[in-house]
Amino acid sequence: VIVVTGGAGFIGGNLIKTLNDKGIDDILVVDHLKNSAKMENLRGLQFTDYQDKDRFLARIERGGSGLGAIDAIFHIGACSDTMEADGAYMLENNYEYSKILLHYCLAGGIPFQYSSSASVYGNGEKGFREDAGCEHPLNVYAYSKYLFDNYVRRLKPPIGAQIVGLRYFNVFGPQENHKCRMASIAYQLYNQLKTSGVARLFAGTDGYGDGEQRRDFIYVKDVVRVHLFFWENPGVSGIFNCGTGRANSFNAVARALIDRLGYGRIEYVPFPETLNGKYQSFTEADPGQLRSAGWEEEFTPLAAAIAEYCDVLESTGGYLR
Repeated sequence: VIVVTGGAGFIGGNLIKTLNDKGIDDILVVDHLKNSAKMENLRGLQFTDYQDKDRFLARIERGGSGLGAIDAIFHIGACSDTMEADGAYMLENNYEYSKILLHYCLAGGIPFQYSSSASVYGNGEKGFREDAGCEHPLNVYAYSKYLFDNYVRRLKPPIGAQIVGLRYFNVFGPQENHKCRMASIAYQLYNQLKTSGVARLFAGTDGYGDGEQRRDFIYVKDVVRVHLFFWENPGVSGIFNCGTGRANSFNAVARALIDRLGYGRIEYVPFPETLNGKYQSFTEADPGQLRSAGWEEEFTPLAAAIAEYCDVLESTGGYLR
């Protein structure tokens, strides 16, 4: 069985759908449905069983009792709210939980992939390389990811199983409806355009013009392809950037949506004071280590990815069916 934590969520759901498309459905979905809207993400997926994240953790702590043979764990589940201020809650969910799964996999020789985040780079003034000198998390979510990455780094070879951490950059695509304020700018602007015909972006900040803040936007299907690349190459371990290596402006996202929908305009709103010192005005993955690991594929160009995502939003409301 393949375990996908966060399987009722955004990236986890896309991973399961891609596995299904490959004929694989012996999958255990682990998640937490306190937000019942995530149920919609499960409708288009095929899997063997579902378990709440707390029940699953309890079984792992009992040595995997009742879980059967696990072939791999994709640990995608986490609290991803960058505005969450409860540090104890964040570290319990994103750090302590991850450590327990990691050690279970190490003891059993089970491949373990987990979600890290480009937020560990802070404002990016030192660059976006997988290097301690570039890392300066600005909030407790980013710190929880940074802390676990450093825990993994301290493991001494031979570690006994594949361990891969992917530092997601700005991911967008189907299955993110439930994320609300944490959903991608593509999803938010689409809904703004559908409601009012206006896409609202931040006015200039940090030396960038109106809407010209730039991020490394990566389509969720490409994130899944990177996960599966490592799954198919179990001899490779490490922490890797998962971004396209090319930053695009927020204006570019809005214009791609307007082009696909055939209507709309852009307005600029004042930059919120609450985000001062906590906002990444620029991100761009350094793809060097990913390329060195053997990844040779190209990423989906922004305009093509936005057009495809827009079509999914129009046809299914943004869900994989």
